Amino acid sequence: MQAPVVERIAGWSARHRKTAVLGWLLLVAAVFVGGHLLPASNVQSYDIGQSGQAEQTLHRLNVTSPPAESVLIQARGPGRTFVSDPQLRQAARQVVAALRARPGSADGIRSPLGPGGRSLISADGRSALVTFTIPGNPDHEDQTVAGDLHAVAAVQARHPDLLVKEARDASGDRAINGLVDSDFRRAEATSVPITLILLLAVFGALIAAGIPLLLAATSVVTAISLLAIPGHWLPVGQATSEVVLLIGMAVGIDYSLFYLRREREERAKGATVAEALRIAAGTSGRAIVVSGLTVMLALGGLFLTGAAEFTGMAIGAITVVGVAVIGSLTVLPALLSWLGRWADRGRIPFLGRRRTAAKPSRLWAALVRRVVRRPLRWGGAAALAMLALAAPALGMRLGTPVNDVPSNVPIVATFDRIQQAFPQAPSPALVVVTGTGLSGPAVRNAVAAVAARASSGGPIREPVTATPEGGWVGHRYMVRALIVHVPLAGNGTDTASDDALLALRNRVLPATLGRVGGISYAVTGNTASSYDDTRRIDDAIPIVLAVVAALAFLLLLVAFRSVTLPLVSIGLNLLSVGAAYGLITLIFQDGRLQGLLDFTSFGAITQWVPLFLFVFLFGLSMDYHVFILSRIRELRSRGASTRDAVTGGIASSAGVVTSAAVIMMAVFSIFATLHLIELKMLGIGLPAAVLIDATVVRGILVPAAMALLGDRCWYLPRWLRWLPGRPPAAASGPRHAAVDAPRVPA
Repeated sequence: MQAPVVERIAGWSARHRKTAVLGWLLLVAAVFVGGHLLPASNVQSYDIGQSGQAEQTLHRLNVTSPPAESVLIQARGPGRTFVSDPQLRQAARQVVAALRARPGSADGIRSPLGPGGRSLISADGRSALVTFTIPGNPDHEDQTVAGDLHAVAAVQARHPDLLVKEARDASGDRAINGLVDSDFRRAEATSVPITLILLLAVFGALIAAGIPLLLAATSVVTAISLLAIPGHWLPVGQATSEVVLLIGMAVGIDYSLFYLRREREERAKGATVAEALRIAAGTSGRAIVVSGLTVMLALGGLFLTGAAEFTGMAIGAITVVGVAVIGSLTVLPALLSWLGRWADRGRIPFLGRRRTAAKPSRLWAALVRRVVRRPLRWGGAAALAMLALAAPALGMRLGTPVNDVPSNVPIVATFDRIQQAFPQAPSPALVVVTGTGLSGPAVRNAVAAVAARASSGGPIREPVTATPEGGWVGHRYMVRALIVHVPLAGNGTDTASDDALLALRNRVLPATLGRVGGISYAVTGNTASSYDDTRRIDDAIPIVLAVVAALAFLLLLVAFRSVTLPLVSIGLNLLSVGAAYGLITLIFQDGRLQGLLDFTSFGAITQWVPLFLFVFLFGLSMDYHVFILSRIRELRSRGASTRDAVTGGIASSAGVVTSAAVIMMAVFSIFATLHLIELKMLGIGLPAAVLIDATVVRGILVPAAMALLGDRCWYLPRWLRWLPGRPPAAASGPRHAAVDAPRVPA
């Protein structure tokens, strides 16, 4: 009988180990070089829905607004006003002079000392603004504004008793992008040594600990280099690369752990290296294939959002998982065959010999025996606790924070001071009108009708203004678009702003511009972009959940030849994801632990976080479920009863699952220390879900559910018996009850 495909692949790799290892390294190097040789591409990213349509129109017509900047000049102590204090006025003159000396980086300078300058002095007289715009290519605004920041800092140094700070569009982007870059560099620099230390604790040997890092690192490098190809038609940027890094490290380490621990376990039982590799390939290798396909299916749910940025993330994440699976089936057995028992060299004192044995866990065996004796009591209590933790998620609201970094960050503190001294309405909605007759009377009357509906207390506020955008064609000026600025009620992100936006889109515009023939319009702006993104993701979540669950069910049905086990796995996965949702809702939406975690709650959850958490956690949880169920099914196939198979399977897989979970929790928790609030959400939600999955779900809910179901765990209808694979054998009596788990008193 021919061996399964995964065993044949592992056997070939072990026999041709030098070819497999060197070929893998050459492939990684070739892809890395090829990715860097491809010309760089910067694909524009647009929002979803009507706001995205308007953005594409503006981009096509090359309509851009130069980044605006403001310099706040403020007295630090009370009693000093701009009108009466010569030092404040001197600082303003110095700021203007410094900016005028840089015509390539500052344009349209307005001063409180110039014409119309009264509007740039605060109501209490303590603060003044110097405003200007950044000329040139908006893509280079980060570099252009650097000189302005240095010029303003020089004025601040001459006036230590005043506050002279710059903030707004370009300076804000520069500061926050620099903060994010610094955060990620710190996270990357911290995660690798933490992972290595934990792997040393897991394996007790330096060489064995380095193998998972090698697979994970080469998988990530390969996948990121391959992203240069879809990067020519999809927005693939730093966010996609960070997702690839996060997922690549997770699955690369997990798969290596699964394979390496099983190979060590078999060698500890007396098997030769070749024999241990064959068994590891047929068991852990098969589980890796099933797990990898399930993870890729889950991540494929991001395609259903319709957002180009999510599509880029999905392609990158699926690529790195696929590369990690291929590496686990080829280079990993080749490397282990090449190293042989050298993989256990470089042992850590007091850990090496004990870790090499890879024995089943007595603690988990004792816990599972208690659970399977009283499954309803244990399982019911655990399920109720999980449901209680998930309950707050029923009130989860999705939204976009005004500032997604803590208020103690200097640029944000300056923003807040400017807003307090010069309270401003949020940026208006932009109605982008295109078509024919844009300068004709019909369009002018329609815009006047929109303005007539504005009022101080209604959804549409004053003033409504229109700006034509066009160019000269010969001796004639052609208007190509009309941009109507419509202020909305609310603060830009609250319910009042959303209601005002809907009133504008659904009532005001159809009754005015909608009645003019030959034109089309779309509404964009900060409020419209946030609303469209939130609604699209909100609508996509149930579809993604249903499709991913259905595809995972079909895959697990084929893998385990059971209808019941896929349903149990999917149900428990959804329960652990729900618990993670409830936890981030309690903390970030309701504003708990703000001081400890250094964030400011905005009363909602960042719109993309729940969707990303679902697809990532669903896939990662399936990693553990597939590995545990594979061990249980293996013991069941040897003739053990379902309860003994559950006890033995969980006990024998406890070491690797616990090790993988601890490493993932440690790495993911680093995100909670970063500045962006959405990354803090991931830094709490991801490790919490992994902890729940590796303890409550694995130790209580899985054994309780399988004990209650008994032999029904392996139920497969007659009309599905054609599925490939062998059904697990039925238990044939007490003599088959002995399994790998140690028998210890409960």
